[in-house]
Amino acid sequence: MSDSTPLPPVRLPSEAELARDALATPLLSRAARLARWAGPDTRVDSGGGLVEEQLAAAAEALGLTGRSAEGGADAGAVTDAEAAEEAQAEASEAWRAAVDTGLVEVLDEEEGTVRAGDNLALLTSGSPAEVLHIWLDALDAAIADASVPDFDDLMDVMDEGGEIDFSSLDWDPQAEAEFLEGVLANLYLLTADERAPEGAPVPLPALAASVVVPSDVAEPTDAMMEEVSTAMMRLDDQFRILAPTGLADFRPVDESLLIEEGQAAPQTPDDEPEDLERYGVVRLTPLGLYGLRARLLDAGYAAPALGDLAGKGADALLDGTVHYGPLAARAETEQWLARREPLAAARELLAAARGGDADAPLRRLHCQQALSLVGTEAEPALREVLDDPELGGLARVWLAEHGAADIPAPSQELVFWLTVDTVAAQLAAEGNSEELVALVEGLAAQHSGFFDTAWRVDHPATAEVLEAMGRLHPDKRIAKEARKAAYKARSQQAG
Repeated sequence: MSDSTPLPPVRLPSEAELARDALATPLLSRAARLARWAGPDTRVDSGGGLVEEQLAAAAEALGLTGRSAEGGADAGAVTDAEAAEEAQAEASEAWRAAVDTGLVEVLDEEEGTVRAGDNLALLTSGSPAEVLHIWLDALDAAIADASVPDFDDLMDVMDEGGEIDFSSLDWDPQAEAEFLEGVLANLYLLTADERAPEGAPVPLPALAASVVVPSDVAEPTDAMMEEVSTAMMRLDDQFRILAPTGLADFRPVDESLLIEEGQAAPQTPDDEPEDLERYGVVRLTPLGLYGLRARLLDAGYAAPALGDLAGKGADALLDGTVHYGPLAARAETEQWLARREPLAAARELLAAARGGDADAPLRRLHCQQALSLVGTEAEPALREVLDDPELGGLARVWLAEHGAADIPAPSQELVFWLTVDTVAAQLAAEGNSEELVALVEGLAAQHSGFFDTAWRVDHPATAEVLEAMGRLHPDKRIAKEARKAAYKARSQQAG
C-alpha cells in the first residue's frame, strides 16, 4: 500500500465515545491506577521501570494478586509462583505504559524517584481529544513493544557489559516493525472495506497470508503456507501484547493445535468457520480503527472518515467521493445535504460537476446520485442547466424521475454525449463489471448504427469508452465495430 493509494473511508463514533472507550481499556486504566498509587517511596530503575522489589505491591494495587488456575480450563496447571510472576509482569507493563504516556514522571534517574505526571489530571479533566492523545501514545508504545523479541531471548544474547548482541539474534528490527505495520494496515483495509460483513472477525491465517502470499498468487506453495503458519504464530504473540490497549477483540490460537515445533497447522480450504476460529481471530474495535487511522494520517496517508466533507464545498464532496464505495458515498452525501437548503445545494452540486478532466464523468455520476436525494425544491436548479452540454442530460433524467412537466426533448448529440459520459463513469467506478457488460450490450442493441455516430461525439473519453465496449462486448462482430470506431475517435482527437 502506497501513501498515494486512496483508502476507503471509515465510520467512527464521536470523540467523546472513543475517549470513554480509551479510559476503559485495560492498559490505560491500569496505568492510571498505578500513577495514582505511586508515592514518594516508589522507586524506578535506570530505564524508568519499577524496581523488582515493588512489583508485588504494584500487582496488588491492580488487584492482580491471588490469582491461580483454579476454575480455569487448565485448573491446577499454574502454580502460585507462576501466577504471581504473571501478575507482576502485567503490573510492570502497566507501569511502563504510565511512564510512556506521561501519567508518571521520573524526577531523578539516579535516585529513581517519581511523581504524578501532568497527563494524569487530563484523564479526568481533559477534553476527549486530550484523552485520545494519551491513549495513542500508549498504543504507539505497545506496537513498538510487540515488534521486539521476548525479553528472555534478549537476556540470552546479552554480553558482559549488558549490551544486546543483535547480530546473534535471528531478528531484523526494521523488518519486524514493517511486518507488523503491514499487518495492521491490511487489518484496517479489511475492516474499512464496505463489501465485507460489518464487524466480521478476520482469521489470523488470512491476515498472515495477506502479507506473506503475493496478491497475484492463486495457489500458495507449500513453502508459502509454512511461512504463513510461522507468521500466524508471530501475530498470535503480538496481538496478545496489543489486546490490552483496546485496539482489537482478539481470540488467541487454540493451544491444542500447537505441534511439536511450536507452530500451528495452517488453515485448509475445507475448514469450517468455527474451526477457523481455533486458529485465532482478530477484529478491530472502533477505538482501534480510530487509532490505526491516526497512525496512517501521521504517516502521510489519505485516510478519510465519514463526515470529513460535510462542512466543505460541493467540489470537495464530489472530488472526495470519487473513490468511495457506493454506500460510503451516499452516507457522506447525506451528511453534506443535511447542512444545506435543497435548492442551494443542488446549484452548488451542478456547478461542481462540470469539467473535462478524467474524473469528471464519475463526478457527474455522483452529482446525479446526490441530486436523487434532494426533493422537488431543487427543480429550478435543474431547469437552469437544461441547455448546458455537460449537465443538460442529467438534468432531464432528474426532472423525468421527479415527474416534472414540460421537459424539452434532448438532441441526438446530447443523448450520445450523455451515453459516453455514463459509460466512462461506470468504467471509473466499477471497472469491467457484469453491470457494465450488460449496459454495453444494451447500448449496441438499442441504437442502430451506434458506432457510426458514437466516434464523432465531442467527449474527452469517447475513444476510451469505445475501446472498452470493444473489449467487453461478447459478440465478436460488434466488438470489432467498436474497436474500429475507437480508432476513428483517436484519429479525430489527434487531428
